Amino acid sequence: MREKVEAALALIRPTLQADGGDVELLDVKEGIVSLKLTGACGGCPMSTMTLKNGIERILKHEVPEIKSVVAA
Repeated sequence: MREKVEAALALIRPTLQADGGDVELLDVKEGIVSLKLTGACGGCPMSTMTLKNGIERILKHEVPEIKSVVAA
């Protein structure tokens, strides 16, 4: 499943990088994906919304086995 998540993150990265940020995959365990937002995204007050409404939605669409996405 980790490879599927990495492939889905590759679709998301260009958008984050355009705003000076990025996302790092830390772990995938029992359907829960742990991510770290880096760069401008790491300190952004909207990062929680980006994680839940953006990244989680896309990852669940691309990899239906995902239950949740959390920031670590």
